[in-house]
Amino acid sequence: MLEEITGYSPGRDNNLLIESRGNHIINSAINLMQLIRENYAPEQAAELERRLLNSIRTQDPVKFSRGLRKFKD
Repeated sequence: MLEEITGYSPGRDNNLLIESRGNHIINSAINLMQLIRENYAPEQAAELERRLLNSIRTQDPVKFSRGLRKFKD
């Protein structure tokens, strides 16, 4: 339902929508990476950052979750 509401906006500029959502996602990712660096050892943080980027690139969030579980155990 939310998808339909956000999809319905006559005359909306898709470029502005994409820019806005992209900026939100990028800022969230930056905040997440800072949080990771603050809460994990440098080697672990680097591994989690790599997994985060790979998860985004391959569109597979399981890779990041698996890394978190690895350090949790």
